[in-house]
Amino acid sequence: MSESTLHPGLLLVLSAPSGAGKTTLARKLLSELPGGVFSVSYTTRRPRGQERDGVDYHFVDVERFQRLIEQGGFVEWAEVHGHFYGSPQSVVDEAKAKHGVAVFDIDVQGGQAIKRKHPDALLVFILPPSMEELERRLRDRNTDSDETIRRRMLAARAEMERGAASYDFIIVNDDFERAYSDLRSVVAAERCRRGRVDLSRLKLEASLTSEPAKGRE
Repeated sequence: MSESTLHPGLLLVLSAPSGAGKTTLARKLLSELPGGVFSVSYTTRRPRGQERDGVDYHFVDVERFQRLIEQGGFVEWAEVHGHFYGSPQSVVDEAKAKHGVAVFDIDVQGGQAIKRKHPDALLVFILPPSMEELERRLRDRNTDSDETIRRRMLAARAEMERGAASYDFIIVNDDFERAYSDLRSVVAAERCRRGRVDLSRLKLEASLTSEPAKGRE
């Protein structure tokens, strides 16, 4: 029996303000994590810039999105600024079947919705080292106007306040390698939590819960 079969699937939600580095952390984690599954969200908005269908998002029309809702196709979904966004239920099913980790790169609203539906989901919020550094990273992209950056900074502050208040772990991304090491440690520890290990496969559950502890002789 392999170690992985003792661990059921883990739902890992990574949230952060734009520019904090969560997508880079998620990609590195998936490249090194056996059985890792990345959740590509569905949306009814149009692609922006170099976004690719099936890679950045699944771009669908409202009718198809509504059908997916009716079919139970989303683990969470929401309407934001007139567009629908949703995380596919199939990713949850695949991670559980593989005894792997489903990684969701979504906002706090989506993360909280997953937590309500799956209380054992692991929510990790990625913080920038400072608001000044976050603004510098956004400007270094050279993709947004001053007004867009201003709006992103306002949204970032609100998202950080919500994430800090409700997420299980907070990681400050002031150094990428250290932040990634922290993330790997959090995931490894969570997968080994007693409540997550399927002790019934080893026929240990009954003995662990019923037998009195024996002291040293």
